Amino acid sequence: MKDYKNTEAPDTTVTFDKTKIEEPTENIYKAIAIMSKRASQINEDLKRELVDKLEEFATFNDSLEEVFENKEQIEVSRFYERLPKPTAIAVKEWLDNEIYYRTPEENNETLD
Repeated sequence: MKDYKNTEAPDTTVTFDKTKIEEPTENIYKAIAIMSKRASQINEDLKRELVDKLEEFATFNDSLEEVFENKEQIEVSRFYERLPKPTAIAVKEWLDNEIYYRTPEENNETLD
């Protein structure tokens, strides 16, 4: 799993050059679809990592009346909230040519 904590993806909204985004595929829609799938993968990785860390703080108690505020748990949650959004990370990876993709149409043509 990649370390998303050290990414240089922007935290805020940024306008990108459309030609740079569509350049590898020569199709803006295909590029967006690829980035979307990558953002979903990143989101799943981050979610799994966060749940694993929060489970360390889990207290199994039958009483619903007792709610404990754990400062470490709150800090972990805040840290993940401050990370760049998965879409921003995916766009950064796309522009840095770090995403591997393939299209089934091209693979079928080479097999014939």
